[in-house]
Amino acid sequence: MGLLDGKVFAVTGGGRGIGRAAALEIARQGGRVVVNDYGVAMDGQAPSSEPANSVVAEIKESGGEAVANPNSVTEMEGGASIVQAAVDHFGRIDGVVCLAGILRERMLFNMAEDEWDPVIETHLKGTFTVFRAAAPIFRKQRSGTLLAFTSGAFAASVPQANYSAAKGGVVSLTRSAAAGLYKYGVTANCVAPFARSRMSGEVPGNLQMGEPEDVAPMVSFLLSDRARHVTGQIYHVNGGEIGVYNQPMVVRHMTKDRPWTAEELADQLDESLGQEPMPILERLEAMQKAAAEKKAGAES
Repeated sequence: MGLLDGKVFAVTGGGRGIGRAAALEIARQGGRVVVNDYGVAMDGQAPSSEPANSVVAEIKESGGEAVANPNSVTEMEGGASIVQAAVDHFGRIDGVVCLAGILRERMLFNMAEDEWDPVIETHLKGTFTVFRAAAPIFRKQRSGTLLAFTSGAFAASVPQANYSAAKGGVVSLTRSAAAGLYKYGVTANCVAPFARSRMSGEVPGNLQMGEPEDVAPMVSFLLSDRARHVTGQIYHVNGGEIGVYNQPMVVRHMTKDRPWTAEELADQLDESLGQEPMPILERLEAMQKAAAEKKAGAES
């Protein structure tokens, strides 16, 4: 008996990397799968149905049930077709997993509109189109799982402001879905993987990076009935390390009986309120210090 016996799921971006690993694991756990992949290259060009078809063939060869869907998540019709494929082929849908994504890496001061729009469209709108199509069904049946994929980059990214913004939007969309559908018994969660894939690129510094297959068990768990009490969460997965992100909230405040003036803020904000540490800035400062010390050593 698998955790997902008798259930039906759709996985976008399911033809490669983490999406492929997730689709295969869902099938291994007894789930039936719609494998969606537009099949584009890293730059979003040259769509192909081969990646989705290949994963479907793998699942069928292992005795599972799957069907391919090659449509783009960036259009409402595409998102709807993915959910409808599950209903048409398997008679139901119990969860969606949104992994479709592309990159346009560029520093903010050099980023063009055509490097911003497709990334937002694929990651953020692409999650919305599938969530939007599945939500009415889940609301009516009073069950279902919306599972999005974000990235640790949602906290900040030096060369990927577009990707970071999209992934931050995915987090807020997922938390909103969790809140809005809570009373209907529908869950919504995010996974933030740190794993090797076409999009992950080179491992920065000496950081250890897991494999796509390391992430797949978390997907199956969150889709299962064993996770019906889990919603609105962001889970980090890197190999054997799993963590949970904090929830946004005000951590301290200062008050007075009338609005603050700019001069008063200049005098008191640092002492009374201060700032929250930004981890990426601390890492950048450490890197700059190390580079300066290395340069000084080479010159001495």
